Amino acid sequence: MDSTVWALLLSAVSISFIHTASGPDHYLPFIVISKSKKWSVTKTSILTVVCGFGHVLSSLALGFIGVFLGWQLNKISWFQDLRGNFSGWALLTFGGIYLIYGLIQAIRNKPHKHFDVLGDDVYVYEHNHSEIVMPQKRIKVTPLVLFMIFVMGPSEPLIPLLFYSGVKHSMSEILILVTSFTITTVLTMLGMVLLGRYGYSTLFNTEKIERYMGVISGAVVTVCGIGMVFLGW
Repeated sequence: MDSTVWALLLSAVSISFIHTASGPDHYLPFIVISKSKKWSVTKTSILTVVCGFGHVLSSLALGFIGVFLGWQLNKISWFQDLRGNFSGWALLTFGGIYLIYGLIQAIRNKPHKHFDVLGDDVYVYEHNHSEIVMPQKRIKVTPLVLFMIFVMGPSEPLIPLLFYSGVKHSMSEILILVTSFTITTVLTMLGMVLLGRYGYSTLFNTEKIERYMGVISGAVVTVCGIGMVFLGW
């Protein structure tokens, strides 16, 4: 693999791992519901993997919009002479914008999800740190609700990476990105859930990192874009 493919691969793996590991909502509900319902490891693992694939599919659905746009641009004859520089600059621009967006979101009191255990049931709700949540605003977590939460929470930074490969009309790069993103996301979710289920959740406290997830993702894409534009990756 050349340096460009390695850069895209490392970016996809980094974004996927950090996005998954830094967000307690990617594993905490599975740990809580598994313990409260006394599920077996097998049942917990299956639900985690299914939700992981749901999360990946929604991310890829957005990502393939980037592939489609890049593919269409590649069909324009005059654009083919510019596509190398354009795709790199597009990656860099998106990374910079997403980095700024992440900083703004980190500074603001952004609403976030929490999971609570009441009796044998698990509930999810969204709130700001200064806000008191009324009981009627909590939603009981079931496997279907959990799956829908993950399907509706895609990872946006995957879009520019797939757009870059789409512009280059590179099926091999697209396949590498999709495969690496999928495997990393699902395995990270499963690993975090199993660690938590066996009582090792105290080893990781990612709530503070979660706040800066947008910043980290934007920084990864920006660095990748800088490498493409200025370092000849």
